[in-house]
Amino acid sequence: MQCPVCKEIALVMSERAGVEIDYCPQCRGVWLDRGELDKILEQSRSATAPSPQPAYQAPQPQPYADPRHHGDRQHHDMHYGQKPYRKKSFLEELFD
Repeated sequence: MQCPVCKEIALVMSERAGVEIDYCPQCRGVWLDRGELDKILEQSRSATAPSPQPAYQAPQPQPYADPRHHGDRQHHDMHYGQKPYRKKSFLEELFD
């Protein structure tokens, strides 16, 4: 068979992985017979089959790390549930 591009050069037949490939030694064009492209695609899919991926795991939430409250946490926990400190008025101090 002649090269469809070069018109004068005969195609060389080669077999790769069980598929017969026709190529032109001058223009380096490659031609496949009917069904050969399907065979190549099937072999490449089976050779590069994806490995099973691990199940998706949601990222763990990071603890709140606001620098404004970093050293104040122990003090805050000590008074949890109590009313906040309020300075007594003059009359409260007088009649206490």
